Amino acid sequence: MWRISGFLLLGFSATLFAHDVPMEEIIVHGRQVDLIGQSLTPSEGIIGQQEIKIRPLLRSGDIMEFVPGMVVTQHSGTGKANQYFLRGFNLDHGTDFATYIDGMPVNMRTHGHGQGYTDLNFIIPETIQKMTYKKGAYFADVGDFSGAGSAAFETSTTVDKGMTEITGGENNFFRAAGIDSFAINDANVLLGFEVNYNDGPWIDIKEQLKKYNGLLKYSQPVADGTLSWTFMAYSNEWNSADQIPARAVDQGVVDKLGSIDDTVGGESSRYSVSLHWQNSNWHALAYLIRYDMHLWSNFSYFLEDQIKGDQFQQVDERLIYGGDLSYAFETDWFGFISENKMGAEFRIDDINEVGLYRTQARQRMGAIRSDRVDEKSLGLYWQSQTFWTSQLRTMIGARFDYYDFQNTNRVGTNIHGVNLNLNNGNIDDDLISLKASAIYRLNPKWEFYASAGQGFHSNDGRGTTITVDPFDPLGGQIDAVDPLVSSLGYEMGIRGFMTDKLNISMALWALDLDGELLFVGDAGNTEANRASVRQGVEITNYYFINEQWSLDLEYAYSDARFKKNLGGGDKIPGAIEQVLQAGLNIEMKNGWFSSLRLRYFGERPLTEDGAVESDSSTIWNFRLGYQRENWVFKADILNLTDSDDHDVDYYYESRLPSEATGLGTEDIHFHVFEPRTLRLSLGYQF
Repeated sequence: MWRISGFLLLGFSATLFAHDVPMEEIIVHGRQVDLIGQSLTPSEGIIGQQEIKIRPLLRSGDIMEFVPGMVVTQHSGTGKANQYFLRGFNLDHGTDFATYIDGMPVNMRTHGHGQGYTDLNFIIPETIQKMTYKKGAYFADVGDFSGAGSAAFETSTTVDKGMTEITGGENNFFRAAGIDSFAINDANVLLGFEVNYNDGPWIDIKEQLKKYNGLLKYSQPVADGTLSWTFMAYSNEWNSADQIPARAVDQGVVDKLGSIDDTVGGESSRYSVSLHWQNSNWHALAYLIRYDMHLWSNFSYFLEDQIKGDQFQQVDERLIYGGDLSYAFETDWFGFISENKMGAEFRIDDINEVGLYRTQARQRMGAIRSDRVDEKSLGLYWQSQTFWTSQLRTMIGARFDYYDFQNTNRVGTNIHGVNLNLNNGNIDDDLISLKASAIYRLNPKWEFYASAGQGFHSNDGRGTTITVDPFDPLGGQIDAVDPLVSSLGYEMGIRGFMTDKLNISMALWALDLDGELLFVGDAGNTEANRASVRQGVEITNYYFINEQWSLDLEYAYSDARFKKNLGGGDKIPGAIEQVLQAGLNIEMKNGWFSSLRLRYFGERPLTEDGAVESDSSTIWNFRLGYQRENWVFKADILNLTDSDDHDVDYYYESRLPSEATGLGTEDIHFHVFEPRTLRLSLGYQF
C-alpha cells in the first residue's frame, strides 16, 4: 500500500541514447537541457559547473545538495564526512548511497567510523565538470550502496580560462583555490589546488582546520580514444565541536556553540592515482587509493567511564586497488534497435588497520578492538535498452556481485582481563540483482516512466564472522551479520519540458530493505535492525524566466517505517519526512549575478515510538557577485537570517561531569547551525 505524500525530483541523464539519434556526450549548461528520450527514470539528472559556481557553499560536501531531496548536514568538525539524508534514509555518512569521482568509488566499506563512509572534503568544486545522479537501484552499472541511489562526479579535462580565487571571512576563514589547463603537443594538462583554514564559530574550540587539496590530470588521444592519468592529493586536520545535550544548554552548563569535550577532532588524508581510457565503445579504468583517518569523539561524555570520560579514537588505514572494463554496442533484432552495455569491475580493500581505542585527551588508554581486513569484490553487469517504437523503449539489466571477507583480530578482545582472539575468519557471499524500466513518450514534451530494481549494500567485514560483545561483562557472543543486504525498489513518474522554459518532473517511489545487522563503529559491536519499507513522492520544477533569471523548487516527502512493530514502535529514527529546497538565480548581462537559496527539512522521529521528535530546520544562503573583464568579486552570506535551528538531532543516554554518579540521562543531543557569516572572494580569470 502506498502512503502517498509529496516529493520532488528532476531528471536528466547524459548517458543514454534517444531512438534514431546518434550517441553523443551532452555538454551541460544547467537544468535547461531537455533530456526527454534519453533518461531511464524521472529521478536522474546532471549538474554542470555553471550551476555549481553560482551557488554559495558552506562546506565542500554541500555539493551533494544538488541532488533533489538530499539534505547535507554536519554534527562534528568540518574535516569529518558530512551527514546525508535522502528518501527516508538517515544515510549517516554514506550507507545506501553510492558516490564516485572519475569512476573511483568514494564510499569506504568496513570503515572505522561508519559503513559506506563518504568524505567529500578532497573534492575541489571548481574542478568538477559535471555531476550525474541516479536515484533508486534501477541501473546495472551501480552495485554496492545502491539502495537510495548514486552520484558520480567527473573532473574537467580542460578549461576555457584559468582562474585563481582567494576567500576570507569571519572566524579566521581563508581559502585559496585555482585551476588551469594547457596543451603539450596533442595532450592536455589540467592543474587544480585548494588551501583552506578555518577556526569556526565555536566558543570552547578553535577548529584550526588545515585542509590541502591538489589535482593533476593529463589527457591525450590514444588508439582512437582518450587516455587520462589523474593524481589527487588531500590532507586535513581539525578540532571538532560535536553535538551537545539540550539539558546542558538549558542549565547554562555550556552555550549552544559550546562543547563538553574540547579535545576531540581528527586528521585524514587521501591520495589516489587513476588511469582511464575510453573510445566510442570501450571504457577502461584502473585506480589505486591510499587512505588514512584518525578520529577522536566523545558522545556520552562520562557515562561509561565516570573518571576518565568516554572519549574514543577510530582508526582507518588502507590501500584500495580497483578497476572496471565495459563495452557498449548496438544490435538489431528483427528491426528493433538495442543499445547494450556489458561490464566487469573489481575492488580490493587492503585494510591494514580498522580500530577502536579508548582515549583521554587523544591519548590511548587501551584497545576496544583492532582488526586487519582484506575485502575483495567482483561485479559483472549487463544492460540493454530496446527501442520498440518511436514512443516506447524498455531497459532490462542484470548484475552479479561476489564478496570475500578475511578478518584478522590484531589485539584480541579483552573481557575481564582475559584476551580472547575471536572474530578471526573468512566468509564470502554473492547475489544477483535484476533491473527493468519502461519509458513511454506521450508527445515530444512529456514522457512517462516505470521502473523496478534490486539493489544492495555490503555490511562491515568485522561483523561477518562471529564476534564477542566487548561491553558484555560475561563475554557473550553476537551472531555474525549478513555480508550482503538486498533491497527492492519501485518507481513511476513523469517528466515534461515545455517551451524551453519549464522543466518539471514527478516520481512516486517505494523501497523495501531486507532485515539486516550492521556494525556500529562508534560502539565496536553489532546491532540488529528489522526489515523496513520506505515510500514517497518527489516533485521538481525549474523555471527559466529569461536568459538572466531562473527559479527552482524541489519538494520531497518520504514515509519510512520498520515492517514489524516489536512493541517499541515502527518509526525509523532520523528519517526526514519533508524536504523543501528553492532558489532564485540571476546572471545579468552587465556582470552582476546572485543566488538566494532556501533549505527546509521537517520534523523527524528520534525514537521508534515517535514520542521524541526533532524540530524542523530552515536556513537561507545568499551570494552576490560582480564580474568585470577578468576580475570576479563575490560576497556570500551563509545562514542569512542567523537561524539557530539544528543541523542534526539525536536522542540517547549521556552523563555530564556534574550529574549523579552511576546515572545517565536520555536527552536530545544537537549540533546547531553555524551562525550568520560573511565571506568575501576575489578571483581572477586568465
